[in-house]
Amino acid sequence: MISEIPTAENEVRTLLDAWAAGIAERRPDDVASLFTEDALFQGFDPEPGSGREYIAGYYAKQPVGLAADYELLSVREPAPGALVAYARVMFARPEGDVPVYLTVVAQRGRTGWALSHYHVSRLG
Repeated sequence: MISEIPTAENEVRTLLDAWAAGIAERRPDDVASLFTEDALFQGFDPEPGSGREYIAGYYAKQPVGLAADYELLSVREPAPGALVAYARVMFARPEGDVPVYLTVVAQRGRTGWALSHYHVSRLG
């Protein structure tokens, strides 16, 4: 039996698929669990925050019906155990869609990959 070796792109897609599902299913604690304990997070709030508690709170206050559809544009592995990814994301919100670019950094730890940095930039 040949086992598939996970690629950097597959690792990022696994994280972002779980992130998008957690948002759509309104599971803020599950979304936060995808991040490292000390993750730096810059969403739509004016100031960045850090850590899983902040991230769970951020997603808990988002509107019902929020969904994220992403297109992965680039994945790089600048060092062993570190991935940097860039994506275009369309956040479907009740008041209208919000297109953004998303940059994430993922780190491989003892329990697998987790996001350690998250930054969105609104388009237009």
